[in-house]
Amino acid sequence: MSSQVAFSTPPTDEEAIIDAIVDRARAAQAKYETGADQARYDTAALAAAWALMQPDRNAELAAMAVATTGLGNVADKITKNHRKTLGLLRDISHAKTQGILSDDAARGITEIARPIGVIGAVVPSTNPVATPVNNVVNALKCGNAIILSPSPKGVEVCEKLLGYIHAEFDKVGLDHDLVQMVPAPSSKVKTQRLMETTDLLVVTGSQDNVRRAYSSGTPAIGVGAGNVTVIVDETANLAEAARKIAASKTFDNATSCSSENVLVVVDAIYDAFITELETAGGRMLRGATADKLKSALFQGGKLNRHMIAHDIDRVIDVAEVDVEDAASARFLMVAADGIGPDHPESGEKLSLVLSVYRAADFDAAKQLSARILAHQGAGHSIGLHTADDARALGMGLEMPTCRVIVNQAHCFATGGSFDNGMPFSLSMGCGSWGGNSIDDNLNYRHFMNTTKVVRTIPVNEPAVEDIFSDYWQQAGE
Repeated sequence: MSSQVAFSTPPTDEEAIIDAIVDRARAAQAKYETGADQARYDTAALAAAWALMQPDRNAELAAMAVATTGLGNVADKITKNHRKTLGLLRDISHAKTQGILSDDAARGITEIARPIGVIGAVVPSTNPVATPVNNVVNALKCGNAIILSPSPKGVEVCEKLLGYIHAEFDKVGLDHDLVQMVPAPSSKVKTQRLMETTDLLVVTGSQDNVRRAYSSGTPAIGVGAGNVTVIVDETANLAEAARKIAASKTFDNATSCSSENVLVVVDAIYDAFITELETAGGRMLRGATADKLKSALFQGGKLNRHMIAHDIDRVIDVAEVDVEDAASARFLMVAADGIGPDHPESGEKLSLVLSVYRAADFDAAKQLSARILAHQGAGHSIGLHTADDARALGMGLEMPTCRVIVNQAHCFATGGSFDNGMPFSLSMGCGSWGGNSIDDNLNYRHFMNTTKVVRTIPVNEPAVEDIFSDYWQQAGE
């Protein structure tokens, strides 16, 4: 849809590789759009989805993702790949993304769906299969071509996924060049060129990549950092809250940006709730043992890659900590009180470790949570376990967040669930609080343009006094 970007200097060899891929994508997209109808776009989206959802392929890709990235666990990735893709298909099944969307005679406006062109999608190592499929399905549903840029560890599984997508394309007569990837070896030069030459960028993962995308000159949708903070108040069903938090925290070894990182527990039920968390598989570490865990997890200002998204026994072994009843442990907890760079436990951990803060009451819990989000995770989401829904609404009015997740397992709910109304997605916009251009879950609407055909209607010009009369009574003319 857009013309190729002009550069003043000849491309390097790596840049030329990307230019050739983008050129092929543009040619394929132009043919895909010409003469297309909604059925064609729907078929393409289904083909890409079935490339992953076919059970044998899903299992193979999930196992390969864990083997090559070292992140997460196979069973949960199979579940994630299936549910995230099935939920997306549910969301878009009746969505109109081609041709006339609406024709409003009263307003004189006809709205028409138009493709964006070639999408560049930078995808993370934490979800090297589910995230690219989500992007591919949305792009094809809206008439676009797409080029994937996997993380270095995700290249092999992305190549395998691409092969399965192309095999499905062969069944329905679609051009392979509609879905391509940046070829190995990965490099910043290649990713940068992709950012500069496509028509829209979708970036999930590294905040460095998000910043580069925003400064590339190409329209970009980036998502902010997660650091999910969850309040448990004195009215909550403690056993149920502990069960949901444990299920969410341990899913895929906490690879999700929507996994709980921090709990803020009201003092009146703190001890009882810690007991419930321990029943659900949590193990609270105290004193020198907790310090040892924190020292192992946070090294030189960075998370220890040998602990990120690994099984609990690996986390315990790397930290070299003694854990009571370790055989039944599912995640570890440390008591926390400080916030900020000098207290890394207040930030995102991407591991089976939870920080637990104690608050005097619900108001104090809100204030503490706001401080935590101001340090990291503003805009993304916050959770609340409560029997008082007015408190949830109040948090929506007051907290720096785009989502308040109420009485739910956070990582299952934030990115869409079959029992809530959020769009299924693996990329959560964080709005202005998180420095993002969107505050919604990334969805198909972000993958298309709309053209408005505008006609005249009967004049609708108000008199000045009709607009200002109430104000004049209040303030005078």
